[in-house]
Amino acid sequence: QVQLVESGGGLVQPGGSLRLSCAASGIIFSSLSVGWFRRAPGKQRELVASITNSGGSNYKDSVKGRFTISRDYRKNQVYLQMNRLKPEDTAVYYCWTYSRENYWGQGTQVTVSS
Repeated sequence: QVQLVESGGGLVQPGGSLRLSCAASGIIFSSLSVGWFRRAPGKQRELVASITNSGGSNYKDSVKGRFTISRDYRKNQVYLQMNRLKPEDTAVYYCWTYSRENYWGQGTQVTVSS
């Protein structure tokens, strides 16, 4: 059974940092592309960052230069380092991958507020 479990969310002040983790079981991340999505209140889910099996990455324009996606092949985990956070980054963040079907984590709340 495939499971994606996110962690690392929380409440942070504007300008602060958080590191999200996505741990996978039942599936090998190393051969797959993995993405981080987010859904803010009243908005549609959007892709924030993605990383290919070879390590290539892509970012939503509004997070470029602030967020970094990375992966640890040995630990079978993917990370999202978020720096210089802004209130508009507040959302539930989800880990995603695809292997014959879509797999999603349960989400982790990120709140950026003073």
